[in-house]
Amino acid sequence: MSTATHSGYDLTTEDIGYDSTNEDDIETKDAKRARRDLADKPKYDKREKAKAHSSVFSAEAAADEGRRQRVQLLQLNAYDRHKQLVNTYQLYFPGSTAGIQRDNRNDKRDIDVIRDHHRFLWNESEAEESWEVQLAKRYYDKLFKEYCIIDLSRYKENQFGMRWRVEAEVVTGNGQFVCANKKCEERKKLRTWEVNFGYSEHGEKKNALVKCRLCFECSYKLNYHHKKKELTKRKKKSKKKKKRSRSSSSSDSESDYRSRKRKRAEEKLEKETSEKVEAELEKEASNLWSKPAEKEEEKTREDVFDEFLGDLFL
Repeated sequence: MSTATHSGYDLTTEDIGYDSTNEDDIETKDAKRARRDLADKPKYDKREKAKAHSSVFSAEAAADEGRRQRVQLLQLNAYDRHKQLVNTYQLYFPGSTAGIQRDNRNDKRDIDVIRDHHRFLWNESEAEESWEVQLAKRYYDKLFKEYCIIDLSRYKENQFGMRWRVEAEVVTGNGQFVCANKKCEERKKLRTWEVNFGYSEHGEKKNALVKCRLCFECSYKLNYHHKKKELTKRKKKSKKKKKRSRSSSSSDSESDYRSRKRKRAEEKLEKETSEKVEAELEKEASNLWSKPAEKEEEKTREDVFDEFLGDLFL
């Protein structure tokens, strides 16, 4: 008959012949192993696995991008760096480029400087002041001051505009062989007039006596209010040339002999001159290599102005 305790443990199933208090069963070993694993396992912290806020990510990304752009900018030269920064500014801030535009109100070209300091007549005794005045004086020296080009568009108001001729107009004959009026190209029956030209320059009234050549219609416009002085050439008295009669006593044979003799002398002279020219060329060629190399002289400020104005007139 089997007996059981109040705890529900069946004593009849226990092996009475085997008893060891120092040895654990399998279930006890597994329980101990499980407790040991729980003790050795690190604690799980949710704060370590949590994601950062989006602002933190944006700040880190911006800092990284800034470092990358800084490295790229440092690799560029000054001009390319400025160009890239301006392009980036215009890309991200369209329409707000008024603050970076350069103030060009005081910018002047060379022709503007010449117009501001130009004078119709210059005195040789005037001292050269600034480079603007020197440039205007150099331009004035390049002009041709024999005849004037005239503007007759306001002749009824007795107002005329005059200026000196440039090199291109002298080459084409404007003002001398062609009518000096700006809008006239007549070449026939030109008349030369001497005009007392009164003008205002830098707030000061001045006068100059100038000459201009005009056709019939333009001369009428010039003398619309009062007649100007006309310049005409004085006729020189023709001198009669005295004819000298020479006797032709030489015969045809003698003239032929003289012509042959003259021809031989000319051929001999040409031969001698050609030999002299060849000898001089050979001598110059030999001296060219024997001479030391010539040093180039530095251009003065006046030479630079002359070259600049020469290119300006082309």
